[in-house]
Amino acid sequence: MTERSIHRLKPGQQLSEDVLTGMGHVLFKKERVLIEQDLEILHAFLIKSVSVKTEEPDEKAEQGDPVQKESKENEKAADEKKTENKQKPLSPFEEEYQKMVVLLQKTLKQIIAGEINLLDIRQQLSALIQHIHEYNVLTYSPQKAKVEDYLIHNSIVVSLTSYQLAKWMNYDQKDLLPIALGGLLHDIGNVKVDLDILTKPGKLTSSELEEVRKHTVIGYNMLKPVPGLNEGVKLTALQHHEREDGSGYPLGLKSDRIHPYSKIVAVADIFHAMSSNRHYKKAASPYRVLEQIFNDSFGKLDPTIVQTFIHKVTQFHNGTLVKLNNGLIGEIVFSDRSHPTRPWVKADGKVINLVQETHLFIDEVMKMQD
Repeated sequence: MTERSIHRLKPGQQLSEDVLTGMGHVLFKKERVLIEQDLEILHAFLIKSVSVKTEEPDEKAEQGDPVQKESKENEKAADEKKTENKQKPLSPFEEEYQKMVVLLQKTLKQIIAGEINLLDIRQQLSALIQHIHEYNVLTYSPQKAKVEDYLIHNSIVVSLTSYQLAKWMNYDQKDLLPIALGGLLHDIGNVKVDLDILTKPGKLTSSELEEVRKHTVIGYNMLKPVPGLNEGVKLTALQHHEREDGSGYPLGLKSDRIHPYSKIVAVADIFHAMSSNRHYKKAASPYRVLEQIFNDSFGKLDPTIVQTFIHKVTQFHNGTLVKLNNGLIGEIVFSDRSHPTRPWVKADGKVINLVQETHLFIDEVMKMQD
C-alpha cells in the first residue's frame, strides 16, 4: 500500500482504501481500478492523495540502466493494454439485456416476413425484468449501442422504463408485463418505414414526416392479428403519439379515448427519444429532458404520470456525483422536492443552488451514492 499524490496517479492503478469526500461520503471504494475520468473527479473534489496498491518503478533504478528502463516501460505498456482489453464480466441484467437485443433483431426480421414468436419475446422480457433492480432509468446506457441500432435499444429501454413507471403508478401485477410488452413493441411499425427517411440527418419534409407517422397504424395492423396479445399492447403501437388535448396522431384522440398503457409508454418514449443519440441529433442531458417534459407536458401528457415519473427518477441520496453543464463536478447535498431537477450541488468548494442559478443544469449523473 502506497500513499500517492493525485498529481502522480495514472489510469490503471488500484485503490487500497476508500476515498472520502470532504463531507465524509464515499467517493470511490477500495479495490477500484482508476480510469481517466476518476482522476478528473479526484481533482474536482480537491483530494490531495489516495492509497494505492501498486507502486511506480523506482526512478533512480530506471535511470541507471536505459535498456532496463525501456524494457520496463514496454512491459508497463503491455500490461496497460491488457487492462484496457480485458472486459468486465457482464452482470445478470446485462446478460439478459444482450439476449433481448439478439432476440429482438431476429424478431424484426420475422415481422417483416409476416411472422412473430410472441412466446420467446414474453419469456426473454420476463427474464430481463427479473433483474430490473439493476436498471436505473436516468443513468443506464446500453453497452456498445450504435446509432444505427436505435430502434432495438430504444424499444428495450422504453419497455423497462414503462414497466418501472407502471409499478410506481401502482398498476396491478397482471398489467405490468403487458405494459412492458407494449413498450417493447410500440415502434414496431418502423420496420416498414423507408430506412433513408428514418436515418435522415436533417429536417424531414412534410411528406417524409407523414410517412414516418404511418408507423403507428402499420404497427397496429401488424399486431392486430397476433393471437393471445393483450389489446392494450396493440393499441399502444397505435396510440403512443396521441396527446391529452387531441393534438397527437394518427387519430387526434383526446385523453378519455387513449388507452392507459399508451399514456405510460408515451412518457417513457419521449424521455428516451430525447436523451438518446439519433442520426439527426445528439443526446440531451436527462435532467434537461425531464425539465422539458415537465414544462411541455401541460395539456399534452397525463400530469399524474409525468409528476410520478419525475419525482421517482430524481430521488437521489445526498452524495450523488453529478457533472454540470459548465464542466464542474460536484455532489448533491440537498434536494428540493418542489424543484426535483434542480438540487443544491457542492462543487469547486461552494454550494450551487440550481433553482437560483438558472443558467446551470445537471448535464450528467456520474455516480450514484449507495
